[in-house]
Amino acid sequence: MNRGFLIVSLLAAMLSGCQMPGGEPSGARDGYFTWVDEQGQVRQTPIPGSKSPDQDDRAEQSSGSWSRASSGNPSDASEESSGSGTHPEFNLENFPDGNALEERGYVRPGDPEPYFTWRDAQGNVRVSYYQPDTRTAVEKGEIEPPLELTGASIYQSVREGKMGGAARDPENARLPEGADPLAAAVLGLEESEAPFFERWSEACCETLDRSDYLEWEPGREFGINLRQTSASHPFITGESHYRLVELPQGAGVEDFILRLRSFDQKGLFVPSVAFLNGEFEPLRLITNLAAEFVPESWSQHGFLRAYIPVFPSRGERWLLVYTTADDIEGQTVIDTRYGPRAIKHQPTGELGLMKVEQ
Repeated sequence: MNRGFLIVSLLAAMLSGCQMPGGEPSGARDGYFTWVDEQGQVRQTPIPGSKSPDQDDRAEQSSGSWSRASSGNPSDASEESSGSGTHPEFNLENFPDGNALEERGYVRPGDPEPYFTWRDAQGNVRVSYYQPDTRTAVEKGEIEPPLELTGASIYQSVREGKMGGAARDPENARLPEGADPLAAAVLGLEESEAPFFERWSEACCETLDRSDYLEWEPGREFGINLRQTSASHPFITGESHYRLVELPQGAGVEDFILRLRSFDQKGLFVPSVAFLNGEFEPLRLITNLAAEFVPESWSQHGFLRAYIPVFPSRGERWLLVYTTADDIEGQTVIDTRYGPRAIKHQPTGELGLMKVEQ
């Protein structure tokens, strides 16, 4: 009996020596059990839900850095949130600027160039790298560019509120007594000279010859010629040959854009245009057109091109094409592969008119 009791006591002492103080098994503080299997091999089993000291330290450091960014210096927090590259996730490397990325063909810095694979005539697989095409649909010619009206000096009638303008009463357009005399010149209220549109209208257009007018030709570009034998008129901007074109009329006619081209035939006719109502009273005057010059090609002459709005809904019935003395005396200078070239202006020429289909 004493011998058996001694053996049991020794076994109990050995088992208690394998445990850590507090009743934790060996290795519990490290997050795993250490034990011996039936073959006598030492095994280690992780304890579910526990963390190693290294993991605890990393968690504390991560939590501390986040706390400093959130509740510490405001400038540090703003730097983290601004995507300046210091944030591990929200930075310009992971979220680059969309416009800059598009210009690079959506290839991020450091990424390999895009490629495609193909088989040659011998059946070998080949790899070809390419640069993405970053041109717009307009630059590729897939769609037409948006139409831009040509810049010009525009004068129009304001009598009786025509053309959407406010009527101006000359009696009420005078400056009060004691006003600066220069204000009249700035506001265009000089009594010595009427506004340009009124002076131009007084010299045109009820006396114009209407026997040689042109009718509008829908659906295509049609030409008008101004020759030495064409009718002329003494406009206040100088003597000029002119042509009258009857604009489309009818209940279904809407406002439209006119494309006007003046062709280079050993010189350019620089047009100005006026729109008249049914009684040949001027409604709108367009001059000093900043027309674009298109160089000649194998199929056509060079030409000036202008886009002008037309308003039949506002009573415009006639188109008057003419030029000015200043334009006749000027010239158009263009760049060629041989250097600058000056094209003289002339009082006659050939023009093409067409309604632009939007």
